[in-house]
Amino acid sequence: MRKYLLLVLLPVLLCSCNAISSLVHDDQVVARVGKNRLYKSEVERFIPNMIPAEDSTRLADQYINTWAMDLLYLDVAETQLSKTELDVTADLENFRRSLLKYRYEQRYINDRLDTVITEDQIRQYYLAHADDFELKRPVLKVRFVDVMKDSPNIDAILTMMSSTEYNDIQRADTLAKSTALRYFDSSDTWMDAGELSKSFGLDYETMLSYLKGDMIRYEPEDRTDLMAAHVVEIQRKGTAPLEFVSARIRDILMSARKHDLMNSLERDLLENALESKNFVIYENE
Repeated sequence: MRKYLLLVLLPVLLCSCNAISSLVHDDQVVARVGKNRLYKSEVERFIPNMIPAEDSTRLADQYINTWAMDLLYLDVAETQLSKTELDVTADLENFRRSLLKYRYEQRYINDRLDTVITEDQIRQYYLAHADDFELKRPVLKVRFVDVMKDSPNIDAILTMMSSTEYNDIQRADTLAKSTALRYFDSSDTWMDAGELSKSFGLDYETMLSYLKGDMIRYEPEDRTDLMAAHVVEIQRKGTAPLEFVSARIRDILMSARKHDLMNSLERDLLENALESKNFVIYENE
């Protein structure tokens, strides 16, 4: 009787299993590596909405190739590596410990770190470590413009951006932003000469060779535009201006505080463990 019932129910069970399998993977297979299948829905989740078709295709190909490469590497590794090499238990445990340690360190620091750094603290550090802030390249305060050579506004922009009058500078700003290819005003902020030279498409030494008076003017023969920078102030060597390195000093002071907190954490953990006998060092006889 049981065998009869089993024979009757077996086709039903098989159909049910197939139906369930169909429900789970009622999706188009786009790639296969061995027994592993990649479904269209998985690829689509990786691709952002509302992007051009060519970008969508490129991202899909990238995802499929990456997915396949990971599995191919895994397959060849499992085939070629020795039993000892395949045992990653110790590596996983070391990774787990490192990850948990890192996460706790971040929480400890975030809970205790004083993020307020005053201008006076920055200045004190700057004065005490002036030798660390020697300039490697000149620094400048400038107004920069890139404008077509045939623009009727060239002379007006260059004249007004070189002025010391606020109204002239404002007019230069308005005119340049509406007619020039590029324009920026860094007259209140120091720039590294290497950074400024990127706007000219030159190395900084070549760029500075075009400096005449207070204007860097460069007109490449093979281009239809000219680039110019009115130099409000320049410092070629010596200790960098405080405002130029203040962000760097802020990072140094913050890193020092984090380092002190980590030292404090490690010291407290060790002392508490020794005191509570949770950590015991046995002396060898």
